[in-house]
Amino acid sequence: MMESLPVGFVGIGSMGLPMARRLSRAGHQLIVHDIDEAAARTLESDGARVAGSLREVADSAHTVFLSLPNGEIVRSVTQEGQGLMGGGRLKRIIDLSTIGPLAASKIAETLRNQEIAYIDAPVSGGVAGAQAGKLSIMVACASPQFDELRPLLAAIGKPLHVGERPGQAQLMKLANNLMSAAAIAITSEAMVMGAKGGLDPKVMIEVFNTSSGRNSATQDKFPQAVLTGTFDYGFSTGLAHKDVRLCLDEAEQLGVPMFLGTTVGQLLSTTHSVYGAESDYTSLCRLIESWAGATVRA
Repeated sequence: MMESLPVGFVGIGSMGLPMARRLSRAGHQLIVHDIDEAAARTLESDGARVAGSLREVADSAHTVFLSLPNGEIVRSVTQEGQGLMGGGRLKRIIDLSTIGPLAASKIAETLRNQEIAYIDAPVSGGVAGAQAGKLSIMVACASPQFDELRPLLAAIGKPLHVGERPGQAQLMKLANNLMSAAAIAITSEAMVMGAKGGLDPKVMIEVFNTSSGRNSATQDKFPQAVLTGTFDYGFSTGLAHKDVRLCLDEAEQLGVPMFLGTTVGQLLSTTHSVYGAESDYTSLCRLIESWAGATVRA
């Protein structure tokens, strides 16, 4: 029976680790793999088995989760050489990565030709959300598949059925991440302006959060990672920049103008250049601070 087999998990990074851990602690037997074997072995204490190869995962599990940085890596992991596609038991891949609609559609088609279902299921909520099991999981697949998967996905967050076709969940995720990055950008400008004009940043946040300017940046990211000066909310500039680029590409394909989105992309590109891909995406505020000659700290 499918239920007696382990669930596979590939990609034990900052997001993959807490998601895999929650699956294991929910009672699912896991077989995990990562190019960083040490990262995978951190799950042994939760009862997971570490696989030495992708093929071993796909020979052991009907269902395999992916949590990977980009579409090219997802394609490589699923299709190339000793990838998952050649496994003897694999029947379904649940892709939690953010790779864009085009990549998701192409990968789904290739897997479908091998009678492997591809579930487009990117997540939102950051590392804190992954640790707490409170991620938003945007899922695009046939409705009966969604109903079947809901109990499994509930271990890591709240599954939301956004469409029937692979790529639709990616589109939803890109729209969400554009808005998230835009909130950081506009909040950075407003906060730095106020700080330079003599306002107390902590009081500004309190006012915003009880007024019409309230947004995800004022509620969470600035209190936790900007006013503290830690800039460690848990999402890298490199990934945020990648997601906004994918969003802008998709908007161009659909013929949708993105005046504000393009500016957000340019700000993230500059943050990426100045502070590096591994910096936290709240570092966008550091960029505005450096240009204005003022800092936003409690």
